[in-house]
Amino acid sequence: MKKKLVSCLISFTLLSSLSTPLLAKAQENTEGIKGSLVIAGGGVGTSNHDIYEKFLLLAGGKEKAKVGIIPAASTTLQSSEKFKEDLVKYGVNSDSIQILPVSNHDFSDTQKDESTWKNQVNDKKLSRTIKGLTAVWFVGGDQTKIVDSLRENNGNDSEALKAIWDIYRKGAVIGGTSAGAAIMSDVMITGGDSLGALKESIGNKENKHVNENQHNKKEYEPLSVQKGLGFFQHGIIDQHMDERARLGRLAVAAYNAERDKEKNFAYGVDEDTAMVVNNKDQKVEVVGRSGVAVLDMSKAKLISKQKVRSGLENIKVSYLSPGDKINFHLKSFEFPKDKVETKGFEYNSFNALPATGVFTPYGRLKAYLSYSFVDNKSMKSASSYVYDSRGSGYEIAFQKDNDTNGYWRYTDGQKDDYSIVNVRMDITPKTVKFQPDKKTSLTYKKSTFSSSESPAYDSIKGNLLIVGGALGSSNSSVYNKFIDLAGGKQAKIGIVPAASTKFDSSNQFKGDLVKYGVKAENIEILPISNHDFKGTSENESSWKLNMNNEKLAQKVKGLTGIWFVGGDQTMITGSLRNENGSDSKVLQAIWDTYKKGAVLGGTSAGAAIMSNTMLAGGDSYGALSYGFTDTYDDMTQQEQGPAYLEKGLGFFQYGLVDQHFDNKARLGRLIATAYEKGNKNQLSYGIDEDTAMVVNNKEKQMEVVGRGGITLVDLAKVQTNDKFPSDYKNIVISCITPGDKVNITTKEIVINPAKTSTRKNEYYSEKVGPNTGLFSPHGVLRKFLAYDLIDNAQSKEIKSYAFNQNKGFELTFRKSPESNGYWAYTDGQKDDYSIVKVALDIKPIKVAIK
Repeated sequence: MKKKLVSCLISFTLLSSLSTPLLAKAQENTEGIKGSLVIAGGGVGTSNHDIYEKFLLLAGGKEKAKVGIIPAASTTLQSSEKFKEDLVKYGVNSDSIQILPVSNHDFSDTQKDESTWKNQVNDKKLSRTIKGLTAVWFVGGDQTKIVDSLRENNGNDSEALKAIWDIYRKGAVIGGTSAGAAIMSDVMITGGDSLGALKESIGNKENKHVNENQHNKKEYEPLSVQKGLGFFQHGIIDQHMDERARLGRLAVAAYNAERDKEKNFAYGVDEDTAMVVNNKDQKVEVVGRSGVAVLDMSKAKLISKQKVRSGLENIKVSYLSPGDKINFHLKSFEFPKDKVETKGFEYNSFNALPATGVFTPYGRLKAYLSYSFVDNKSMKSASSYVYDSRGSGYEIAFQKDNDTNGYWRYTDGQKDDYSIVNVRMDITPKTVKFQPDKKTSLTYKKSTFSSSESPAYDSIKGNLLIVGGALGSSNSSVYNKFIDLAGGKQAKIGIVPAASTKFDSSNQFKGDLVKYGVKAENIEILPISNHDFKGTSENESSWKLNMNNEKLAQKVKGLTGIWFVGGDQTMITGSLRNENGSDSKVLQAIWDTYKKGAVLGGTSAGAAIMSNTMLAGGDSYGALSYGFTDTYDDMTQQEQGPAYLEKGLGFFQYGLVDQHFDNKARLGRLIATAYEKGNKNQLSYGIDEDTAMVVNNKEKQMEVVGRGGITLVDLAKVQTNDKFPSDYKNIVISCITPGDKVNITTKEIVINPAKTSTRKNEYYSEKVGPNTGLFSPHGVLRKFLAYDLIDNAQSKEIKSYAFNQNKGFELTFRKSPESNGYWAYTDGQKDDYSIVKVALDIKPIKVAIK
């Protein structure tokens, strides 16, 4: 059964609420604690070695660890049993792991009545068992059930809780995920979202009738808190930070906790990530796959711009990544030595749009602050919004201060890894109003690009492996698939470096192939380029002549796999096509080996070149607003502006391909391009990062492999307004994930049989507001459609917006008679959704913000 965070009963709406006796310190004597904490933000994957191994190391090592699992938060024993199985996989003896009888309720998947366990929390036998442990783990669910299970009705600690404190003081590790993270601080956040916390928990007094109406619709939920168990005494903890966009509610909770804001940070832990607390060193280390948001509220102020709503200003936001450390006593940060500062050396230079919804590039908080703001020399300030369906809400403004900085390195191959420090955040009341735009002032330019079709080959024996970018070295499913399609570990592979300005990515990919078993002598970086590479003595721009080198062409014909690295896709086509646009001898050789059975693969730019019409520039808002451009401004244009098209290499014969789809939110530009230049009877494909689209030409089938998803765009039934650009109705959107398949000629979608249908069996039933930006939950398109629409019985349609200043677009995603969702757990107990045939309407709008 899927988990759902259950809201708590106690809501505090006054600034003085958090000083009540209810929230007094859980434990006054916290000096000299020898134990540690592993506080995970939820969604910990079984494959997350770093978190599991850190927990077991602190528990005494896998041979000596004695672990007790507390199941109280969950409605079933499934998550506790799964965590036990995972510990066994990581080397712990099964006999050294116990699911402790701690619960205040019955579990739905057992024959016993576990509600009787509430009477055992003062049992001496249970206390003795706990005192023999080296580690305790709290599973996720409802945090209030944990507290109620371990505290007596009068609020005193039970003997079981005293025993946990005893082993913690002596050196044991206490860990937990989701609800098991929320209980760690004194002030335990038990419910609410960012919009609800801002509207109702900082002295705001909106009309009572409106509030009750909103609550019935459940568009937003006010902040609620309760006394936690207090193992972490140095600030408030929140969890599911990135996925559920909880920074606003954490800011409100931290501001209201007046006694803490001067001396403590507040911490928001992302999913599949943990903050590991070393009490002796007074440090927190970030471990896992995402990050920890850190708020400094010491100089924050309450501001009032309207009679009924207030805001907050001068909040300092930092975002730490795996390997970073926080000294919670000194309120300072430490970064690995291989991370370099971005201040004064910013990589990006583009005018980032406000973060307004699911069409915003880098639409998650950490990514937006990294790419669009801190590592962007063009940006001194940026903004996002959060509001309800009436437009009542807030502007979130970010500003660079003197102490703002970023730190960057590559991780897991060549994925960008950012840390962000000291961004100023102001949250100001605003009202956003939308009206249909009947007379646009935008200059929409149709595409003048025309590309002769590549020859169609019915007898292609080779395959394609098209990766959406940011391929992790640890992504074994993608690497192994490429190697298998190339003939196994005896494969002969050529790497085309042309898209990049350096050899780093080519050398990295070669090294990864060797790690996965391919012989180094069977891998060659091919001398294909139209430009010089940095850091070499040779002038590789002379390699442009190699495109017609007969010897190189013959070498290519002997390969079983060819890989195109990422960078600028126009450099690939410029290195393989003659000045008159004809195929060079080397490109002809690539086609020859592909037709005979070789696999062609590529990532990022190496994916963009795969279709006949190549998307080389522009973003969703730019393509919908301004259409297309005939000029190309190097890498900057890949981040913004109208769409730019060139002729691709045409290896994929069945539609358009776009990449970096989730992170750069490119659905809008794919729709615009597919409408003007695509075949309406074919699907268009948007591939997420760290994910591959594997094309079997013989079977006319594609399969999803990797860690993300692929978005399918079907324009067969689309309706448009000839008098108004980018006014679409009945676009059909599907989002599929690893194990799902599509027939690329019939468009039939085959879902992984391990998934179950959500239709008429929806898990959620609640009214949701629009997705508005960085403070809206489920910011990635697939998650937004899954949680808010497809698996939600109350939702028939959901909205998001894309706008800049006074112009923009309203996006309405609708359930159609053909819509369905499919769900399963993956990698432990992470939700994995596929979404089939959701209708999308796009309407131009005018925007007024007051």
